Amino acid sequence: MKNRIRELRKEARLSQEELALAVGTTRQTITSLEVGKYTASLKLAYKIAKYFNLTIEEVFDFEDMEEM
Repeated sequence: MKNRIRELRKEARLSQEELALAVGTTRQTITSLEVGKYTASLKLAYKIAKYFNLTIEEVFDFEDMEEM
């Protein structure tokens, strides 16, 4: 799933470690999210979006998701 985490983090001048600490996860998880190797849980997606004062849809791109 595509996302804007790296872009938003860079704009805020945050390291991966700083963002990870702010949302209660690890730097490795942030790295994996940024390169698309991991899909965030709903809880983590919410925390990341809330941290940047955005909606989940403004951070994560759901267009590639298959219809259920």
